[in-house]
Amino acid sequence: MTRDMPDNAALVRADARDEAARSADEAARVELDRRIVLATQGGLPLVARPYAAVAETLGVAEGLVRERLAAMLADGRIRRIGAVPNHYAIGYTANGMSVWDIDAAVIDAVGERVGGLDFVTHCYRRPRHLPDWPYNLFAMVHAASREAALARVEEIAALITAEFPGACRGCDVLFSSGILKKTGLRIGG
Repeated sequence: MTRDMPDNAALVRADARDEAARSADEAARVELDRRIVLATQGGLPLVARPYAAVAETLGVAEGLVRERLAAMLADGRIRRIGAVPNHYAIGYTANGMSVWDIDAAVIDAVGERVGGLDFVTHCYRRPRHLPDWPYNLFAMVHAASREAALARVEEIAALITAEFPGACRGCDVLFSSGILKKTGLRIGG
């Protein structure tokens, strides 16, 4: 008794068609993701249903826009979706970048703690440039006055002293004198 064996050439052709379909689907997803980024990089439309407006602009379903944004958030291609208020317009005109000389052994822990404060909008580690620039942790604070911003920097200093004794060897505050750029990365069309 003989068994009918599948034609290997037919299987290879079917596998190739499946692979081509997967490649085409992936290429379409990549292109849609790029179009979504281009459509939203300047901000979401200020309407009741911004994802629906983006979807309409792109000629796709709102659910697909939401799905692709969720995928890009999940894999890190985009970091966040959120409101970016103009702090000058809402009265926060004293913007101070506090810079800290923090012991390298605890800088990550200090940075996480300081970055978690509700009045710190940016907190990041940067390389020192010795001997002129000993600072390796930056934390941006916004306030209605220089005095209020300095009080917040004092709160940070007190927190570091209490929770990380001896970790801070110095700090300074650099106040903004104007806005040079107020956008994130923009990709071309």
